[in-house]
Amino acid sequence: MPKNKHITEPDVFGFQVRIVRRGKESSRYFSHKLWGNKGKSLQAAITWRDQMLVVLKGSKMRFLKPPKNKTTTGVTGVSRTIKYDHRKDKSYLCYTVFWVSNGKSRNKTFQVGNVDRVTADDELHAFRTAKLFRSSYEFAIDNDIEFLDHKFVGWKRTRLYDNENLNPVA
Repeated sequence: MPKNKHITEPDVFGFQVRIVRRGKESSRYFSHKLWGNKGKSLQAAITWRDQMLVVLKGSKMRFLKPPKNKTTTGVTGVSRTIKYDHRKDKSYLCYTVFWVSNGKSRNKTFQVGNVDRVTADDELHAFRTAKLFRSSYEFAIDNDIEFLDHKFVGWKRTRLYDNENLNPVA
């Protein structure tokens, strides 16, 4: 990180620190006169910036666009849909998780099954797995670690939310 990243000198009287995280700005002005001289005000600005970067950890964006207030599940990034397959003339219940990888919007679908034969247990299993996928993604972003989506392969046979190693809150 450059030594004075997030710090500008908008005028000859002081330094401005500006940090934006998830669309919310945190800023503060450091006057040369108030801090004694230019060197001391720059040092104060650097110290404040470094403290704020710790407080505002999670430098990556969770969303390419701000999330809409529309949700079918009550969980941000997780939606419940029924998809129709024209070839088979069948409808399938799915939970879809939206996330961002390498600056591109992605989605992962947890298909429960044919809407005519799906059980409440199957639907709950898919929903809990989709919630875990999304919370694992958010945990990785908030802690600046790599999100490993491949851990969710074979989710239908395994109750991943019972695995303490995958559960970010446990």
